Order: sequence, then structure tokens, then C-alpha cells
Amino acid sequence: MWKLLNDDKTKFLLFGGGAGGAKSWLGCEWLLTMCAKYPGTKWFIGRNELKRLMGSTYITMLKVFRWHKIPPTAYKLNSQYNYIEFWNGSRIDLIDVAYKPNDPMYERFGSLEYTGGWLEEVGEIKKKAFEMLKSRIGRHMNKEYNIMSKVFLTCNPKKNWVYHKFYKPWKEDKLDDNCCFIQSLYNDNPYTASEYGENLKSIEDPVLRERLMNGNWEYSEDDSNLMQYEKIINIFSNQFVKDLGGNTYLTVDPARFGKDRAVLILWHGFYIKKIWFYDKSNQKWLQEKIESICQQHHIPYSNVAIDEDGIGGGLVDNLYGVVGFLNGSSPVEEVFENIQETKKYGYKNLRSQCYFKLSEKVNKNQIGCYPEIPEDVKELIIQELEAIKRKDCEQNEKKLQVIGKDEIKENIGHSPDFSDCMMQRMIFELGERAVGEVGVVW
Repeated sequence: MWKLLNDDKTKFLLFGGGAGGAKSWLGCEWLLTMCAKYPGTKWFIGRNELKRLMGSTYITMLKVFRWHKIPPTAYKLNSQYNYIEFWNGSRIDLIDVAYKPNDPMYERFGSLEYTGGWLEEVGEIKKKAFEMLKSRIGRHMNKEYNIMSKVFLTCNPKKNWVYHKFYKPWKEDKLDDNCCFIQSLYNDNPYTASEYGENLKSIEDPVLRERLMNGNWEYSEDDSNLMQYEKIINIFSNQFVKDLGGNTYLTVDPARFGKDRAVLILWHGFYIKKIWFYDKSNQKWLQEKIESICQQHHIPYSNVAIDEDGIGGGLVDNLYGVVGFLNGSSPVEEVFENIQETKKYGYKNLRSQCYFKLSEKVNKNQIGCYPEIPEDVKELIIQELEAIKRKDCEQNEKKLQVIGKDEIKENIGHSPDFSDCMMQRMIFELGERAVGEVGVVW
């Protein structure tokens, strides 16, 4: 990694993937060297919380200073504006890259100019922060010193945009030429391997231990995940669900405002019999496709659910009798047998209610899928279902809610078209009130 940090080819470098692999030390070593070697350059260290940066990363920086016998007179911390200034005019800004609702596009970094920088614990950082900061490097004395601009990233395994931009392409040998990933685990670090090994072995949580000790990216410690990874994988081997029977349904997620993928799923009970998906479609063509599927598989329109956003509204209008699915509408009151009352759960909206219902089915191994499903579609479904999380779960929200489409799209790089289409199947499990009032003409 040290060689790559100093080459003229690699621009975005991810290092780590486990605890104890000397991630922070390497970042501090690199920036200290660059600041000393190139007077007047300007760099950054970014972390999701400035408090944690100062309480952890900055402490490591001081250890690196002492290791190299750099006297305190050679640098100064400006605690008011949060930067380290060196004797030769070089500087490292210590920046908080947390998401702020009043600055969703991270415009606060838009006028900054850096030679390069380091994002610490990047698994906690939004992709938009990375995108903005990578546009700010290469703007300060790079030409004068012939320095290639670089962003160094360090993290533990995390199922977010870092996984999809770096780890997965690296694993599949498809990583972009200007990117690299080098995994470093505790036993690669001769200075602390013994101590770290004992500490990591003592972690009781198997998921956390797998991540931090063995660098397993296929696990997630995120308690906000609605569906367990192993249960999601089981969907594609749960062939017994096919024999459980049930009514036939069709769920449709049209291309949202013509931008995303259109997906149609044919169900027999909770068994997925067929999936159709199209990158480009229009209302007329989709309507004919829905009519054809319903005719071929004997599906009454009352068993068809269509997302009403975008062109879906026109489909619902033209296909009289289908169920229009409005994501932001109120949750459905559920009627329980032997109880003379209805019970409305504390869901924020219908979309959240149906995703929680889908998670119950998935986690109980009650969803199955046809074995001939294309491998790329299978991977997309796994990716999307893993990305469905409870919103603000740590804040004990009174109303259950899942994160929005835009946040999911930011995390995985595309809209959750397949998972949304699966989620719509749950509207038929919420009682008669879910499918609208029945109009009677006298």
C-alpha cells in the first residue's frame, strides 16, 4: 500500500478490512511524510464525527510524531479551526464529514482545495461526502510538485457503497484501474498481532468477530437490517414453498418517472414463479404486458398490485380493478380474528408496513424462488434486500419506518426495483382494507 500511495497511477486506495491491521498508523505516516516532503501542501483527514477523530485518529498521529522523534515545536494544532500546521507551511485539516440535513450535497466542502486526503472509517461515511471530497483534491500545489492527487480510505468490513465500489469488484477482479483494495488483518501486523488476536477471539458476537477478526465482508453488524443475510440466501433454495400453494398474484414496479428499471413478479402464494425486468419501457407497452400475463396465468386484476408513482398511475387508471400501491400512504388497519377491534401498528407509511411484513416472511423462510432465476438478478435481489434498513432504529422511534429509496440508491448505486416489487406482494396480506373500498352501484 505504501508503494501505491506514492505511485502515479492509483488514485483511490482502500486499505484494511479488519481490526488491528495498522490502518490508522499508515494513514498518519503517509500524511506526515507528504507534509514534510512537500512544503506548503494542504491535506485532510475526514471522519464521520470530529469528536472521534480527535479522540482516536489524532491520538495515533501524536504517537507517530513521537515514534519519529518529531518535536512538538515542529507542528501546532489549531483547535479553533481544527487543523494541524507544520513548520514548513504544510497543513492537515481535520474535518467532520457527517451527513447534515441542511447540507445534503456536502456543499460546505465545495470551495476547499486540497493536495490529497484520507477518509478514516469510511464505512461510516456517506458516498456523497466521498464524491464531493474527491472533487476537491489535486487543486493545491500538485502541479508544482508533480504529485498525483489521491484519496486514502480505511475501514472495517461494511455492507455499503464501499463494499460495492471496492471490495466486490476486487473480489471479482473487476476493480477500476485507478482504484485498489489491499486487505490487512490483525495477524498481518507483527507489532500487535498477539494482543489483538486474543482480544478479537474473545468477542462473543459471531458477526462482529467475523468482521473484525477475519475480515468477512459478507456479514453485517447493523441492527437496523430488516432481513438476515442467511435467510435472504435461503430464498433461492426454499423450493418447498412451491408446494404450499396459494393464489396467483402479479406485482409491478414500473420504471419510476421513466428512469429506473421496470420489474414484474409472478407469484404463486409466496413462491416467485417468474420475474420480468426491462431497462426501457413505456405505459402502453407495460399495460399490454400486464394484460398478457394476467390472461396467460389466469390472474384477476384484484390480485395485481402496481406502484402508482410515475407512469404507474396511468396503468392503475387504465387497468380497472388493480390495486394501486402508494408508498407514502397511511398504513393499513389489520383485523385480528376473535378480537372485536382493529389494530393499527405504529408504521410510518404503507411502504414501511409492507417491508416489515416481507422481512417476517423472509426471516421465517416463507419466501421461495424459481431455480432458473438469472444469476445477475439473484445478486441484485440479495443486494437490495440487504440494503433495507429500519430508519433511526437506535432512537426508539414510535413509528416503524424503513429508509427511503434515495438513501438506498445512494448506498448501493441503483434503485431497489426488485425488492420494492417483492414488498408490494405483502399488501394482499393486510386484509380487505388494503385493496381499497369496494364500490357498489345500485
